Amino acid sequence: MTLAPNTYTDIPYEEKAKLIEEVMADHRYGEHLYGCYECGICVAACPSARFYDFSPRKIAQAAARQDVELMYEQMNDDVWNCSQCFSCTRCPRGNNPGGIITVLREVAVRNGLASARDALEGYGRVVYKIMSTGTQVSPDMLQPNAFPDWGPHVKAISDNVETWRKALPPETLHTTSTAWNVDEKTIIELYLIWQATGVMDMIGEVDEGLHMILEDVMEDVLDEAGYET
Repeated sequence: MTLAPNTYTDIPYEEKAKLIEEVMADHRYGEHLYGCYECGICVAACPSARFYDFSPRKIAQAAARQDVELMYEQMNDDVWNCSQCFSCTRCPRGNNPGGIITVLREVAVRNGLASARDALEGYGRVVYKIMSTGTQVSPDMLQPNAFPDWGPHVKAISDNVETWRKALPPETLHTTSTAWNVDEKTIIELYLIWQATGVMDMIGEVDEGLHMILEDVMEDVLDEAGYET
């Protein structure tokens, strides 16, 4: 077995091993990994592999070997290039590299790795809108030139973006006055779930400012509903 070169020499091996053990302890880990044939079907199906130096096959192989050095490197670099489309699940062996990547990402976020902070930095506004309103943001960014691998579906969205805007609730410059609202009971349930399952703690690890803002929003809503926060 050939070990990966250690590109994070400033990080003690024991610290890397602790994080990889956390990954492998996740109950989903074993469900996503059945051994790699090296057939390359996952790479051929992967849209991210077309535009980045990224290979879902390498993710599965490193996980199968339990290669601590390479898995730690992937947790810091490669996993953030995955689009989470799960095209890789067409693997004839039943592997799910995208599922392994999900676990790697969650461990990176939970432990506040610098790579997780950098990767999620640009999504703060998106996360705030989703978690404060319970809905998504404007699809204006879905343009054919930005997502050529998505095919004609993106052009259909782009051509009808004004119609899509009318279905979106956030009252911002990116939407119209026509919207639908998430029921208050649903919002309260979401807030309680996010707090109970540790989602808020994960956000606090990667973006303290966003965490503070969301906490204020949630506490006001929950206090008014009679919940102690």
